[in-house]
Amino acid sequence: MKVAPIVVFLFRDTEGFASTISQAFRPKPSSSFTRQEDSFELSLEAYGIKHLKASGSVSHFVDDHGAYKVTIVAMEHYEPPVLSCALNEVLNKITADKSSFVPTLLVPFLVESSKVKGHSKSLRSDEIKPLIFGIKIGQNTDIMQALLNKIQEPPSSLRIQHETFACFLHFVRVMQLPTFFLIGQASQYLDNKSTKQQEVLIFLITFKEYDLI
Repeated sequence: MKVAPIVVFLFRDTEGFASTISQAFRPKPSSSFTRQEDSFELSLEAYGIKHLKASGSVSHFVDDHGAYKVTIVAMEHYEPPVLSCALNEVLNKITADKSSFVPTLLVPFLVESSKVKGHSKSLRSDEIKPLIFGIKIGQNTDIMQALLNKIQEPPSSLRIQHETFACFLHFVRVMQLPTFFLIGQASQYLDNKSTKQQEVLIFLITFKEYDLI
């Protein structure tokens, strides 16, 4: 799977968090970038899974010389144990070209506050800027350092009880992939439409602040 040096990796969810971020990424008016859409379907038969495939969509931001600058991978949601098989397959495809660069993965997760332990700050319905933690894995890259300069690292006591995050964390550590997780807490007011928009907006601001596209 051909990708850019920076890959934003998303998991599709029922709340629409991933699709909102993916759709909101657009080249700046002054930019020469174009957006190219693609999709993927990867067999999981090697894992003994015949009724499902690892599928999702891919969006590439390409400059006027044909160079890939940023790739957005939006993968379908899977429950364990299929999750680990599908994620392993997709990550292997992303890093298959050993002669080329190893991409930096930027992976945003919006986690319910009840699943974030060891942090005293709890979100309120009137939060203007929900707190985002940045977790760096693997070799440091320019974009990772730029994000670290602005985003708070989590305290050592922080524990995130989220299966998809735990699975992703395991694979990138084993595969030694440079990865930056952006962890935001979802407030308890999930039925509030403006709060949902606010939570997604802070991630978009975080990405766009560093001129990713």
